[in-house]
Amino acid sequence: MDIPWDDARLFLAIAETGSFSAAAKRLRVGQPTVSRRLAALEYAVGAKLFRRGVEGAALTAAGERLVLPARKMAEWAGEFQRAAESSDSSPKGLVRVTASPFLSFDFLAPFASHVASKHPGLRLEVQSTIQYADLGRGEADLALRTQCTRNADLTCLFTLEVHNAVLVSRALKERLPRRPTLQQLPWVAWAPPYEAVPPNPQLESIIPNFSPAFTSDNYLVLLSAVEAGVGATVCGHISHRFSTRRERNLVELDIDLGPHAKSELHLICAKSALDIPRVRRVSELLVQELERARKR
Repeated sequence: MDIPWDDARLFLAIAETGSFSAAAKRLRVGQPTVSRRLAALEYAVGAKLFRRGVEGAALTAAGERLVLPARKMAEWAGEFQRAAESSDSSPKGLVRVTASPFLSFDFLAPFASHVASKHPGLRLEVQSTIQYADLGRGEADLALRTQCTRNADLTCLFTLEVHNAVLVSRALKERLPRRPTLQQLPWVAWAPPYEAVPPNPQLESIIPNFSPAFTSDNYLVLLSAVEAGVGATVCGHISHRFSTRRERNLVELDIDLGPHAKSELHLICAKSALDIPRVRRVSELLVQELERARKR
């Protein structure tokens, strides 16, 4: 039996997302295509791999046996792709960087202009997402993350200590007490399904009966609410030269976040990706900017 990698990747996408529609979105194909190709794969294997129900697609016993091999195939497919691309002679082409919505908006988008001015042949694709992209599988080339990696195939290129700032609009600051407490602030925070994303858990841990004044599942909506004076939010403040906070008319409150006053930002990359000139050059430019931020 010869199972193509594309079929194994489709199987893995369904297994990890738990639904045909989510797998179709990840693979950027139509849901009918996912159903058709899975049916062909199940015919070739001679067994049903998923049980479809109201809650999505659940693995059968036969499907469970294929998950680990499929994940290993995905990792090796990423290694194969990076090995093939390492023969590039110059830093040109697309580099995909994944980061939180805030970092993508505040730092990586303006950083892309700097990259373009230095290397016109380079293009950045910024993946603004809450979920972690799998660097080993090649879902992104570089990542800015708040947690360092323990994966032996990945490496941390730089770590920056970040000051976590409470931000409000100038208009809201004028309406607040001179030295407000955390409890006195109206808060703008994530809505489900992102209620476990910072700063929600941190605020819940230091504010009794934490109840935000406004929530959304979209970062730009949250930012707009803060700008409009609806409430305060917490952001990791990186003092970089591309900052647009002044233009957004946001100011920092002098307020104690206790154990959450600082965090770390890590630049992560698959070790083998550094053999690709375009990835290595963008990583070097990112390290330079993070070093600048450390000194500011």
